[in-house]
Amino acid sequence: MSGKIDFDANAAKAVEAMYQTPDVVGQRIAVLDALGLAPYEHVMDIGSGPGLLAEDAAKMVGAEGRVLGVDVSDAMVTMARTRCAALPQAEFVNCDATKLEAPDGSFDAAVSTQVYEYVDDVDRALKELHRVLKPHGRAVILDTDWDSIVWQTSDTDLMKRVLACWDDHLADPHLPSTLARRLKRVGFQAPRVEIVPMLSVGFQPHSYAAGIMRGIRSFVRGNADKHGLTEEDIQRWYDDQLRLAELGAFFFSVNRYMFVATK
Repeated sequence: MSGKIDFDANAAKAVEAMYQTPDVVGQRIAVLDALGLAPYEHVMDIGSGPGLLAEDAAKMVGAEGRVLGVDVSDAMVTMARTRCAALPQAEFVNCDATKLEAPDGSFDAAVSTQVYEYVDDVDRALKELHRVLKPHGRAVILDTDWDSIVWQTSDTDLMKRVLACWDDHLADPHLPSTLARRLKRVGFQAPRVEIVPMLSVGFQPHSYAAGIMRGIRSFVRGNADKHGLTEEDIQRWYDDQLRLAELGAFFFSVNRYMFVATK
């Protein structure tokens, strides 16, 4: 994939802030409800990021359970370890989703939110997910399809160009449309699929929409040449959103898709 985001310490802090917005807190509640964890269970969090979901999961499985969070970012692993320092049942390691360091059939459940769309070899990653689950183990996967975005703008052409550049930071910006059949192909039963929308009607500074605006601006600034964008274009795009916010005309919506599958 081209133009990957480097999840260094600064990026990790930005992700942590976004994950604490009401939109993403609501998403996390929905994911945990779908996961249905019980005391004593062992769960793997693939792409555990700053450890917010893993922290909640660790409290749900209790001291006799286990949560293993894996992430390719050292900064994320460090942040998650700090967050969960008082929860000895939570462990975090640097690990790739395509090479999970766990024995076959060792987890009751696994969860992965906003991860597989970044993975180049997603089929291999799904095989690994299937491998580490116990028989009848369950998985909850959540990813975004960026074709589902509805974003008010005063310049449709500029918005399309900015979002096309943003797509470059992903291995597959439209993964959900193929994920159900991919899961079945590696051995899962047909998954249940639900929509988890990120919606902002009106601008809220502490929201997913505000955070993604900043993230897109930062990424596109570093990868604009491929799409013929200039620094002036990027700032004009960003300023347009702020102007719409001042006018009370800001509107943002994108769908995330949650897949609940059983081995």
